[in-house]
Amino acid sequence: MDNELKRTLGVFDAVVVGLGAMVGAGIFAALAPAAGAAGGALLAALALAALVAYCNAHSSARLAARYPSSGGTYVYGRERLGPFWGYLAGWGFVVGKTASCAAMALTVGAYVWPGQQRAVAVAAVVALTAASYGGVQKSARIARVIVAAVLAVLAGVVVACLSSGAADADRLGSADWGAAGLLQGAGLLFFAFAGYARITTLGEEVRDPERTIPRAVPLALGIALLVYAAVAVAALSVLGSDGLERSAAPLADAVRAAGWSGLTPVVRVGAALAALGSLLALVLGVSRTTLAMARDGHLPRALAAVHPRHQVPHRAELAVGVVVVVVAATTDLRGVIGFSSFGVLAYYAIANTSAWTLDSGVKDRAVAAAGLSGCLVLACALPAASTVTGAAVLALGAAAYGLRRRLTRGI
Repeated sequence: MDNELKRTLGVFDAVVVGLGAMVGAGIFAALAPAAGAAGGALLAALALAALVAYCNAHSSARLAARYPSSGGTYVYGRERLGPFWGYLAGWGFVVGKTASCAAMALTVGAYVWPGQQRAVAVAAVVALTAASYGGVQKSARIARVIVAAVLAVLAGVVVACLSSGAADADRLGSADWGAAGLLQGAGLLFFAFAGYARITTLGEEVRDPERTIPRAVPLALGIALLVYAAVAVAALSVLGSDGLERSAAPLADAVRAAGWSGLTPVVRVGAALAALGSLLALVLGVSRTTLAMARDGHLPRALAAVHPRHQVPHRAELAVGVVVVVVAATTDLRGVIGFSSFGVLAYYAIANTSAWTLDSGVKDRAVAAAGLSGCLVLACALPAASTVTGAAVLALGAAAYGLRRRLTRGI
């Protein structure tokens, strides 16, 4: 069976897929824990996370233009650094992002029907896996609708907060903060910027990837940063960092504090839609990396099949969907952000190292070096439980790789 994917996505669709992954998971889920870590330095932490994300995006776009295949940094690490580093990037991405899929599904359940959170989460995974099975163009059309709706809701949050009498500029920041809190907050907020990776992992389905991907990645990242900054300023102006830290639903609480209680149900619907958009993009990205790893034998080769009519890695998508259903049905929402951030930062550390090896000028190498340094620093600054668990998962993947090599050599 032919296992090549069809190139159908242009710049606009690629940007929408990236935004669908970013604008949602991050702004609705990461603000509260980041505020708890960074305190009055929340906006500075957002800027630092964006700077590291920009360096990663620059390196990823250059690599994706050179290697326009499904798999993202799994492919780049394999081609530039060797099979082990590519495998380790793919392992970290698949494990971390599968957990993120479950977290997004549970977020949908928490906003739609809190009493039946797991049941709604499972239904969401099944529905979006079926949607992605229908083809990447169908997924891109769904992402357009979700992104438009979420941006409208976030615009309403910003207007409601900043136009209210409760807004106070003095709540936006404080001189009383430490470097450790700033770095930890940036590491947690990095979770909000990781979605542009979906663009590079879909590289085999993008038209004219040498031009499309380098345009789409910074566009998606720039739009997300503007949205995040506006929403963070709005929420801080009415709740302050302490109020954000204590809130389970910070944007809903922000509009309520601003005197717009009638907008709260709309924000809840927007949060559910945002989580659905992130879940859809995550399923797309994880399944494409699974496809690439299966092609190389690091996962069962049966997962490398591409549907002859829909032109999607249907077995990989179904396998990812099944695993996410199990995780969503058996775990809770808390603790996932730090773990996911660690895995993604490790993934981009390998991406920046791969980009360093490309024939390029001083500027490109400086960006790659800054991205690598930023990833390592933020990964180490995350909460200890996230760092230890993430490192253990990477070590487990490395051990599995070594065992497989020994078995294939007949030792």
